[in-house]
Order: sequence, then structure tokens, then C-alpha cells
Amino acid sequence: MSESRTTGGHPERTEFHDTRAWIRAIASVTGAAGALDTVTGAAGALDTVTGAAGALEVRDTPTALFLDWLTDAVEAGVVEPHAATLSTVDEAGAPDARFLLLKDVTDRGFWFSGDTRSPKGVELERDPRAALTFYWREAGRQVRVRGVVENGGEGVSARDFLERSVTARAVATVSRQSEVLADPEEYDRLVAAAVDRIDGEPDFVSETWRAWCLVPDTVEFWQADPGRRHLRHRYARAASGWTVDQLWP
Repeated sequence: MSESRTTGGHPERTEFHDTRAWIRAIASVTGAAGALDTVTGAAGALDTVTGAAGALEVRDTPTALFLDWLTDAVEAGVVEPHAATLSTVDEAGAPDARFLLLKDVTDRGFWFSGDTRSPKGVELERDPRAALTFYWREAGRQVRVRGVVENGGEGVSARDFLERSVTARAVATVSRQSEVLADPEEYDRLVAAAVDRIDGEPDFVSETWRAWCLVPDTVEFWQADPGRRHLRHRYARAASGWTVDQLWP
């Protein structure tokens, strides 16, 4: 495989044999974690709409257009262009949201992964309706995906788990995600024990790990315009394929 890189430091899509491999190679979590501090200063003016609007080219399917836009975001040097907000609803019907990383895009839909014991896993089991939102500030673009989340199956879930680093697999194995952490040292002990187990059983896969696919019903593409005449096109699933409508800004 070529070692060439785009200006933004991300891998070229053409270097990879499939979309999944390319997305997995995109850099993520580039910042270093430090002590969590509170912000006491006042916010200043923030710039918005940095991308330039042009013609919005329509493709036959929303996944094809999304991959075009993701490629553009990579080439524009967008940091973590595969990061998205996953929105779900809890048992009371209240909205919930978190950032995660896109794992793949296929004709079926948009793929991500996680633990079934996590809040998102519990919420998706109860109500599989969900939304993904992507925002690429440097490109002046946003994509909104709504649909139903389906279990990707045992094989895809195992593959996704085994592609993760040893530490990431260990953390996922002992996950009590979003529970109160009363003893940080217990976390360290459990992760260390899980690392030892994985070192001894490299093919071990957590039974609670899942690859999920958001099968879209609607996908909206939004392209910014400095004059506020933003371009919006919405794909809606129909019996014969997809309908595409331009929307008011």
C-alpha cells in the first residue's frame, strides 16, 4: 500500500481495497487527555460558515453522495471527518446523543459499533429508531441521516472487535459505560486483567460487542452559503429506490 497522504494528513481513499479499510485508517483522537478543568472565561465571537457553496451534485443513492462528501472532507483536512453524533431516545422518550466514529458505509447503510450494555445499546434495543449527524466545518457541509438501526450480525461484530487495539478491546470487555466510577483503581485493575486475557486469547471476542447499521429512511445534505442561501437536498426512501427533493434553506 502506498504511504502517500493528503494535505490534511488523512489517507487517500484510492489506496484502500474497500471503504471500511479507508474509514478505519482516518486519524482519530488526536488530542491528549489531561485534567478536566472548568471554563471561567467569556466566549468571544465565533466564525461560522467557512466553506464555499457551489452546485450540489445529486447522485443515485445517498450513500454514494455521502462517500463523495466524506472524501472531500478528508481532502479538506477536516479533523476526524468520520466523527458523528448518534441520537437515540431513552425509555421515557427523552432525546440522548453522543459522538462516535463511523466504521463503514455500504449500500445497506451507515455502520458504527459499541457495547450492548452501554446507554446507546440499551436504548437501541428498546427503540431502534435513531439519527446520525455529520458536520464538516471546513467544508461548510452537514449530513443528517434518520432511520432504523439493525444488528450487523455476529461475523461483522467479531471482525470489528478484533480490529481494535488490545487496550480498546480490554476496555470494551470490562465496560460499565456511564455507571458511576467510585474506584478508579478498580478500573485499572480490571483493564489490566482483560489485557492479560486478550494477550493469552488473541481471538477472544466480547459477547456484548455489536456492529450496528443505521438503515436510512431519509438523508439530508446541507451545503452552506455565505449569503445564507444554503443548499439542501433530501433523499427519501421509496418503493422504487430514492426520491430527491430540494428544500428551502
